[in-house]
Amino acid sequence: QVQLVESGGGLVQAGGSLRLSCAVSGRTFNRYTMGWFRQAPGKEREFVAASVWSDGTTYYTDSVKGRFTISRDNAKNMVYLQMNSLKSEDTAVYYCAADRLGGLGYSKVSEYEHWGQGTQVTVSS
Repeated sequence: QVQLVESGGGLVQAGGSLRLSCAVSGRTFNRYTMGWFRQAPGKEREFVAASVWSDGTTYYTDSVKGRFTISRDNAKNMVYLQMNSLKSEDTAVYYCAADRLGGLGYSKVSEYEHWGQGTQVTVSS
């Protein structure tokens, strides 16, 4: 059974930075497309970033391009989300997700089989 545990959330001022981490259990981590999603109060869960397992290509939603960076360490079964120049609109619960052999559906919530419990990110203006 694959389990995901996020950490690194917190309260930060606008313009600041945070680094989220996601620890993944399981022996075939390198065959999982890894995604970060977020959900603000009263809104649907939305795609933030993904790292595709097959070639390491990364994807981002437009609102975080140039500010956020997703990375993964296959040797440690870890995925990270470095968030810089944070804005108040980035406030949300951030979720790590895993999609075995995932490809073009990387931005869709329904594509991911495994989810973490979420970590709160609050950006004060």
